[in-house]
Amino acid sequence: MQEIERKFLVTSEAFKNEAHKRTRIVQGFLNTNLERTVRVRIQGDVGFITIKGKPNDSGLSRFEWEKQIPLAEAEDLLHLCEPGIIEKTRYEVFHDDHTFEVDDFTGENEGLIIAEIELETESEPFSYPEWLGMEVTGQVKYYNSNLSKNPFKNWTNEK
Repeated sequence: MQEIERKFLVTSEAFKNEAHKRTRIVQGFLNTNLERTVRVRIQGDVGFITIKGKPNDSGLSRFEWEKQIPLAEAEDLLHLCEPGIIEKTRYEVFHDDHTFEVDDFTGENEGLIIAEIELETESEPFSYPEWLGMEVTGQVKYYNSNLSKNPFKNWTNEK
């Protein structure tokens, strides 16, 4: 299973008015090695375990395997995760023929808002909503696994 996605910073909260769905997410990492990250996530009241492989050279594609697990198991696994739990609210926004998932981080990463779009191919065209800012695809510091270890509140020149 190949995941192709692009990531962008968000320049305003206008996306909230366009969102059709909002979900609370709490996640931790059993392994943050860039070669293979293993994530435990609670999304709303549903648990997931996800394994992601190393990104390709462009940073756009990587292997992803995800399986739904019982909520109680996800809660138990969160206690085994490396330090640095990610907390965020995910907004789903339809824009033309695509869906943007906009993550508004809280906790240690408060102030950071990132939009992701999943594509069928790396060259698939899409239109940019007005609130979409600089592209950060492939920049490791914006990976959730990195944000769990080096949260946005510790960045000095990005704020």
